[in-house]
Amino acid sequence: MAASSNIVVTHAETGVVTAEVVNAVRISPNFVRLTLAGDGLRAWRHLGFDQWFRLAVPTSDDTRFDNLADTFDMAGYLRYLTLPRATRPVIRNYTVRAFRADDLELDVDFVVHADDGVAGPWAGRLPVGASVGLIDQGCGYRDVDADWTLLVGDESALPAVAGILRDLPRDARGHALVELGDLDDRQHVGAPEGVDVHWIVREPDAPVGRTALEHLRELAFPEGRVNAFAAGESKLATGVRRHLVNERGVAKGDVAFCGYWRAG
Repeated sequence: MAASSNIVVTHAETGVVTAEVVNAVRISPNFVRLTLAGDGLRAWRHLGFDQWFRLAVPTSDDTRFDNLADTFDMAGYLRYLTLPRATRPVIRNYTVRAFRADDLELDVDFVVHADDGVAGPWAGRLPVGASVGLIDQGCGYRDVDADWTLLVGDESALPAVAGILRDLPRDARGHALVELGDLDDRQHVGAPEGVDVHWIVREPDAPVGRTALEHLRELAFPEGRVNAFAAGESKLATGVRRHLVNERGVAKGDVAFCGYWRAG
């Protein structure tokens, strides 16, 4: 997880789970969905909501996953750094978009912007047949006793927001704010009827997150205690927390936040 975060990692006992890309499709202008499958998923700890994992992506035909640490904590990361570059995978963080236990299949959505990054361009090549490694890291969203829910994110957090909306109690109420660069990247998110989903489109030259923060500042809040979750670009996640705590009087413990990436 990034430094701008108060998310608690809950390590699973499954260690490194290997799987194969069995399907790949561009689902919208800037999103590709890969379906992973394999017997290794039989023991997957399915938590729902915004469950995330370390994804080990192959960099060549010689990439290995069997020498990765089972727990990707500091010790596991240091071990990773000592592995030979010729066989070492690239590791990035991703969210489970859907898990089908009966089929042993797991969907992952990737934001793909041309050649930016490593995992995105790899997914953009629709790499059916490629092997990957997954290390389960738990959930960031906290299911606490609150009167309403607030979710804020950019496109990188859309899978997390969508997963939370899918798994919220059907009588939940609140708001979900998702900032996108292209309105055509909207997805069906299965939100409860009492949760309003705001699809917010930023101008092409606007910094990621600024438009969502402006929308949040103008948003009328329901009465009662809020359970808030903010993720995406680092300044967006920390900006949401700062606004809620300093300007709305929300307790720090009622805001889970995580900077998935940092602009620039």
